[in-house]
Amino acid sequence: MSRVVYHPQSAVQVTNNFARKWTGSAVLWGAGAGLAALYLLSVTPKVKREFLVKIPVLGSYYEDKTPASDKPF
Repeated sequence: MSRVVYHPQSAVQVTNNFARKWTGSAVLWGAGAGLAALYLLSVTPKVKREFLVKIPVLGSYYEDKTPASDKPF
């Protein structure tokens, strides 16, 4: 018959074990949510001007090349 043995742990050990277990998953979900939000908001002019144009490699793709005479506002 197996015997149940209680191993006391401090609150710090429990917290460290929990954090170590879930950090990788939380990082991946956070990065995915951030990229999804950026993708969905990439059509707004403010996100284009303030964030996407300043990305070193992809910035030229998001630059507004429309002449001023063709802009309605």
